[in-house]
Amino acid sequence: MSKVLIAHAVSVDGYITGRDPGAGRGLGDAGMLFDWYFDGDTPSQVFGGFELSGPSAQVFDTLAGRVGAIVAGRTTYDDSDGFGGGSPHPAARVFVLSRRPAPEMTERQTLITTGIEDAVAAAREAAGGKDVGLMGGGVATEALRAGLVDDVILHQVPILLGGGRPFFRSLPGHVRLGLVQAVPAPGVTHLHYQVER
Repeated sequence: MSKVLIAHAVSVDGYITGRDPGAGRGLGDAGMLFDWYFDGDTPSQVFGGFELSGPSAQVFDTLAGRVGAIVAGRTTYDDSDGFGGGSPHPAARVFVLSRRPAPEMTERQTLITTGIEDAVAAAREAAGGKDVGLMGGGVATEALRAGLVDDVILHQVPILLGGGRPFFRSLPGHVRLGLVQAVPAPGVTHLHYQVER
């Protein structure tokens, strides 16, 4: 059965952006969270232009190959300049969860205004049996609150940013995780956890 995954690059102190992120500014002063996409000599088989280290390429391509649809938050969508009219994944449709109307969307983008459960259900249907990836701290937190998340994958970059947007927001209780895999790689450690139910 397909899974719902949280997967994101994150600093050791838990930030997914630096200071002053936004449209036209991307991650603010935290672009180094994604340096590992381009610091190796192994081309990604899923994302054109990515040159990763051998260990990162294996982890990244295995994960990216499993994803059939993405649910992204409105802030992530805006900060990413609407993904250029496409999707953050070359083969997956994106469902943008927002309480506000969005600018016009393309055929690869769908606006969902009725909550995380509906967004994940629509993404599952579009994923065709593949996994659903979640992007953005708000979406990740809402999905955890709703009990929809199966796996949490953190690409932890060895830096303390000291400010920015934290990945996880306040949760109503503890969420226990079981470590599935830890893969050290140049500039990043890939941590794969399973949500314990």
